[in-house]
Amino acid sequence: MRSLYVAPVPPLNILAGSAYNTSVTLTDVSPAPQVVLPANALDNGMILRLTAFGVFSTTVTPTLLLGFYYGGVAGTALAASAATATASSVTNVPFRMEWCGRVRTTGTTGTIFGQGWLDLGLTVATVTHSPLPVTALAAVTVDTTTAKAVTVGAQWGTSNAANTLTCHHFSAELIG
Repeated sequence: MRSLYVAPVPPLNILAGSAYNTSVTLTDVSPAPQVVLPANALDNGMILRLTAFGVFSTTVTPTLLLGFYYGGVAGTALAASAATATASSVTNVPFRMEWCGRVRTTGTTGTIFGQGWLDLGLTVATVTHSPLPVTALAAVTVDTTTAKAVTVGAQWGTSNAANTLTCHHFSAELIG
């Protein structure tokens, strides 16, 4: 009989990430310190569950892309939203996203197959619900043999100091 466990991947973040604004570059918005999966931590059949939530504020209607990344935002997108138009002139509107992926193979060309969802606020009381990723589901190639950061990435479509996003929570769990 195989035992089941759920283990959070340290560190457990208590503080929010830095506010992200005045940029149109894909940026890691995860709370510090970074969540790093140790080398060889992933095993065939294991599930990696990622959860993040926070708030954003806008001026006009900029687009916003959010996603989860393996190896940082310069690494591999595990799942990302489309560049989605946000509501105009909102303050502290919530977002929440969750993604679960099953490790299919390990090694330098290991694979994870997963899906999730993004709730992106229109106001503080209403949200749009969309799939993550917004592409056809497919296995994502990842190197499981070296330590890799797992991060939350964000990208504004318009650079403006009033377009801000803060990730208040990010967690990674291994389920085996």
